[in-house]
Amino acid sequence: MSNAAHRLLWTVLALLLVAAGGAASAVGAGRLPGGGVPVLAAGPLSWWRAGAPWSALAVAVGGLLLALLGQRLLAAGLRVPDRLGGTLAHPGDGAGRTRVASGVLTGALERDLLRAPGVRQARVVLTGPVTGPDVWVEVRLSPSAGLDAARAHVDAAVRRFAATVGCRPAHLDVTVLVDETAG
Repeated sequence: MSNAAHRLLWTVLALLLVAAGGAASAVGAGRLPGGGVPVLAAGPLSWWRAGAPWSALAVAVGGLLLALLGQRLLAAGLRVPDRLGGTLAHPGDGAGRTRVASGVLTGALERDLLRAPGVRQARVVLTGPVTGPDVWVEVRLSPSAGLDAARAHVDAAVRRFAATVGCRPAHLDVTVLVDETAG
């Protein structure tokens, strides 16, 4: 089921529950026709009256527990596996997971790119799934930098990045700009 269909299903369910609760409250307050008719049948009504001070509390606690359970179910249903959400998570050797903030990884690749002669500025953006992220690289070169040497350094830096992270980029987009400003 897609995320949109999942959200629609939960929205419809929530609206039905709110409508049922509102209708029951209106009937109980005498705002709707048939206000004198009990909402509950005779058996549950006698049970409700027998536990007079505690029955409302028990229903409220049960409702809160159901709401908590529904919230956890909804959160689990909307979670998208293997997506970068500010962190890169890799299963370890079976004993746990390693989490690294994606900003740390992009910063490391930017520093690696800046080590090349003639590179004045580097910017990296990571998006997509953990198993094959999309990598966007922008490199600003000085006018005297050799393009072949810069290309070789970018290729080597991306290979080192892929080996460090443990996955190959699904898409790699490299933009090279020659910085004409004096400096």
